[in-house]
Amino acid sequence: MKKAILGRKVGMTQIFDENGRKVPVTVIEAGPCVVVQKKTIEKDGYNAIKVGYGDIREALVNMPTKGQFKAAGVPVKRYLKEFKLDDISAYEVGQEIKVDIFEAGDKVDVTGVSKGKGFQGTIKRWGARRGPMSHGSKFHRAVGSMGGSSDPSRTFKNKKMPGHMGNVKTTILNLEVVKVLPEKNAILIKGGVPGPNKGLVVIKNTIKG
Repeated sequence: MKKAILGRKVGMTQIFDENGRKVPVTVIEAGPCVVVQKKTIEKDGYNAIKVGYGDIREALVNMPTKGQFKAAGVPVKRYLKEFKLDDISAYEVGQEIKVDIFEAGDKVDVTGVSKGKGFQGTIKRWGARRGPMSHGSKFHRAVGSMGGSSDPSRTFKNKKMPGHMGNVKTTILNLEVVKVLPEKNAILIKGGVPGPNKGLVVIKNTIKG
């Protein structure tokens, strides 16, 4: 990883490029993040920086977390996140990381927690087919066969069944940065990103090169 930043998803909108084509974008309020700690190969076995993001009242932070900010001499933040970077020589404790580390045309991976959809059946959760909807079929949206009765006399692991849908860590790869607005700490990314509005997201340079 070469560069990364924390942000909050604001919502989706659309802009027009220089050719007048409509481009759907997700607006993310990214940074500023503050470096709370540097980890080095010599001391910790790997290179990384720990950053804080988002304002919060100090009274709402527990003592162990508060101690990390106190040791760094920086204000308390709502979120702490560690980024394993290839080169951390350009970063120092207390330094701010702003959205201008990215620019239009960059390819990024965006990670967030997908929207929770509660308990869902196999049709919505896995895209299963339904049965005939006529009155006499008596099979409409049920799960269907669980497996053979005499052999194997059990349901195999990983059988696609009803259950909790969504609310999982999700990464969308190779998205394009359309515009960066440093004065508003905003970045516009083409397409949709995981999670609800106001959800925390991580933006980092893409692994696909």
